[in-house]
Parts: sequence; structure tokens; C-alpha cells
Amino acid sequence: MDNNEEKLPPLSYRKQTATNPYAPFIYALILSLGIMLGFVINSITSGKQSVLNRGYDKIEDILNYVDQKYVDTINREQLLDKSIDKILSNLDPHSVYIPATDVSEVNEGLEGNFEGVGIEFFIVQDTITVVTAISGGPSELVGIKAGDRIIKITDSVVAGVKIKDTEVKHRLRGPKGSKVKVAILRTGTKNLIDFEISRDKIPLYSIDAAYMVNTEIGYIRIGQFSSTTHQEFAQKLRDLQSEGMQKLIIDLRGNPGGYLQAATTIADELISGEKLLVYTNGKAYDRQDYKASKDGLFEKGALCVLIDENSASASEILSGAVQDWDRGTIIGRTSYGKGLVQEQYELQDHSAIRLTVARYYTPSGRCIQRSYEKGYEKYMNEIYERYARGEFVHEDSIQSKDTTVYQTSKGKRVYGGGGIRPDIFVPADTSSANEYYYTVRSFVPEFVYKYSSKHADVLEKYKSIDEFKKNFIITSELENEFYQYAQAQGLKSDVAKEKKAEEKLKLNLKAFFAKQIWRMDGYYNISNVDDKVIAKAVEALK
Repeated sequence: MDNNEEKLPPLSYRKQTATNPYAPFIYALILSLGIMLGFVINSITSGKQSVLNRGYDKIEDILNYVDQKYVDTINREQLLDKSIDKILSNLDPHSVYIPATDVSEVNEGLEGNFEGVGIEFFIVQDTITVVTAISGGPSELVGIKAGDRIIKITDSVVAGVKIKDTEVKHRLRGPKGSKVKVAILRTGTKNLIDFEISRDKIPLYSIDAAYMVNTEIGYIRIGQFSSTTHQEFAQKLRDLQSEGMQKLIIDLRGNPGGYLQAATTIADELISGEKLLVYTNGKAYDRQDYKASKDGLFEKGALCVLIDENSASASEILSGAVQDWDRGTIIGRTSYGKGLVQEQYELQDHSAIRLTVARYYTPSGRCIQRSYEKGYEKYMNEIYERYARGEFVHEDSIQSKDTTVYQTSKGKRVYGGGGIRPDIFVPADTSSANEYYYTVRSFVPEFVYKYSSKHADVLEKYKSIDEFKKNFIITSELENEFYQYAQAQGLKSDVAKEKKAEEKLKLNLKAFFAKQIWRMDGYYNISNVDDKVIAKAVEALK
């Protein structure tokens, strides 16, 4: 598992391909494949026999000519994969092809688990170092501990060979029940210790954090919508209610979406009666309504939902339902604008396509999908264009692509065609948004881990997050030690920018120290202290 907290913008799953010397041929092949795919889709929706089941296969015929006659040797499967990917990208930005080798990894986040050994790691000084063995996982069960350094995997040396994170994952993951041998070096021992680990299912949690902001306001951050999200959310909600929660903040910032049903079941916990939560409609699919159907866990308390430009798909379904029924206040910045529904179809070679089959609409009738008429590249770059126009900083810079007016249950005006616009706009924090700050911050996780390993007593005395928040201080000595570490790793100092980013950096350091004890709850409990969007939500809930 990676140990990164921040997510990239939710761009569609698609590999970048380099310029190909066979480009002229590929375009010709794409044209042929596009025609064939049109027939395939038409035959599915009309009930006629698929052209793929007929005697003549034009695609195969073309590939045979290329194989036998083309001037250079080609990789047949790679060429076909690239061509299919190109065809689907011309349909819409979210219809994609997934090669067989990638299907399992792509599905992990949605399924809420993967199969492997169950560790979080850093690569420290070219050595795989265990940050934590996941509680109850196979690595913890055989005795692997935080701080162990993995020197060998299946008799191959992996230390000092410039191994990458992706290669570590590839070697450690595998089918449930399969075994992998590792040799580790542990502090205080001279010889390597051998372990044989039986791989198992490792849970991936979609709730990043849940804690009490104060005596009455609870906070839940949802990282994505997977098959386990509703179950996780309901449990966290009950836990916070047992601590006295009366009002709730749901943080969907940076959430790229996931399963539609995960969003609707959570909305059902918040919205009363049998109200419409969302509906879908497509050429081959009749309108389907998703309605609240049961008494929810939190239908009456005050509610705020936080969104930003990276909140997409299922995040927009949940925030759209809350907004249209005037159930709560939406705070932040305009969301991503993805209103298309995909279904995944597995092909005979175990590759898959995710094909857009419908659009979804909020209860008021809004489709919040951004236009993609000007092509894939223009669509993907629009978020950055919004930033350049100043939309993340100035509310009056927001350009509405759809002038159709919709109304919430209480008559408030809302718009479609480009994401969910918040009820309360909060500009992006640009106080330290410079390359230097983002560079120096990248050294924080590794420094904190190494420092904590050597000074365990510094953290062990704190028995609660509140005690830690109040009493743990990033001293000037500790801050200087961090800068010395970062500079030893290659950071070039910039005193002026250091001062500008100093307070945010100290908070980031403190958040990572809290993470060493209380995992992600600790990290967000501290990092959210200086969060202007959360501060605005607390103000609104008062």
C-alpha cells in the first residue's frame, strides 16, 4: 500500500502512449475498428446478432495483413490494445479499455480489498522499510514489525537496487493462499530473519477519518465510494453519535467517486421519506429511479457537505441530493462535473471495457456532466483552465456552461452542466502554493517515520489525540533537524519561501507525527486545524 495522503485530480483511467512510428497505420486501423464497434454496440441495443459472431472478422483480417506484410515487426496485442483505447476515447472521456494485466489493480479500490501481505512501506535509502504491518493481516501474524527492512523477496535481493514502489507491490501481491518468502533486517539483530507469508485479502478502507471536531460536531472524510463504503460510514456515524454528535460535516473533497449505489445508500441515511435521490437514463437503459427507502441514521441533525474541483461522480450524486432537497449546506468550490454512468464488461481474454451506458440526474433534473464536445484533451484540461481563470479563488470568475435554471425543494436556484456549485464558496488556500513548499513537504513522511523510530518515547507519553493536539509542539530544534534532513536528501534551501511556508509545514509535520499513533484519524484531526473550508462549515453549523 502507498502511504500518500493526497490524491491527484480524478482523471479517467488511461495510460499515456508515446509517439508511435506506426501512427499512420494505427489511424487506419482505428477507423476500421470504429466502424466495427459501431455495429457491435448497435447489435447489442437492437437485439440483432453481433457481427463478431459472423463468419468474417475484419479486425482479425487487418491484423493478419499487418503481421505478415508490414515493413517492421509489430507487437500485435499491444497494437490492438492501443487501437481499442483510442476508439473508446472518441466516444466520451470516461469510456476506457483496461488491459488484462491491469484489471485486478484497477478494481481494487472499488472492491474495497486487494490480495497481498498487508504492509505499508517507505523506500528509505534504497531499502524497503515497513511503516506498519496492517492489524490482523498476514505480515503481522507471522511477526513482521514496523521498522523491519526487507532485504530479499523470494531469494532476490531488493535492497540497494533502486527498486520502485510499483515493483515492490508486484512482488508482494498475489492470489490469496499463495506464499512469498522475505528476509528482513531488524534493528538490534546482526543476521537476516526469514519469514514465509501466506497472502490474504487485505481491506482497503474508504473512510479516511472520523472524529469529533468539538463536543457536538462530527467529521467524516470519505476517500472514495467502494462496495464497503456504506457499511464503514454507518459504523463511523454510530460511533460519533455515541460520543454526542448532533451535527455532521461530510468531507468529499478530492473524492473521485466510485459505485453509484454506495452514494445512494449513504444519501438514504441522511434524507427522510421516500424522496428521489438520483435517476439514470440511457439509450439502452430505461429511466431508473433511486429513492430513499428506510429510516436513516442521521435524517434530522444539521449537515454540511464539503466539495472541491476534484469531487466527482458519486461525490456529486451525494452532494446533489443533499442540495436539491435542502437537506444541508454545500461548502467549498464547484465540483468536477462527471455525470456519466459506466458499466464494466469483461472480455474473453480477461481484459475489460468500462462503457458509458447512461447519464445520471439529480432530484431537480440536473445533469452535471461537463461538455466533452471539443475532445478528450480539452475536457481533461478544463480543470486547469478553471484554475487559470481564477475560479478557485474568485467566485465571480465562475463560468456557468448551462443557463437552465433548476430549483431545490425550497425554491433555491441551482444549475447543471458543469458540476455542483456550492451554496457557500470558499477560495483555495494559495498562501504557500509554490513549488518549493510542495517539494519540501514531500520529505515530511519519511523524516517523521525515521525520527519516530529513533525517539519512540517522544510520542508514547500522549494518551489521547486531544492531549497531543494541545501539548505536542514542533520546536525550532525539530524544525531545523527536518530542514537538515531534507537538504541532505537534495533539497536546495530558499529562505524567503521557507518563511512563507513555515507555519503550514509545521502543521504538516505535526499531522504526520499524529498519524504515527492514531493513523489517518490523527493525521486529519491535526491537518484540518488550519482548514478554512472546515472552519466555514463549523461557522455555518452554529
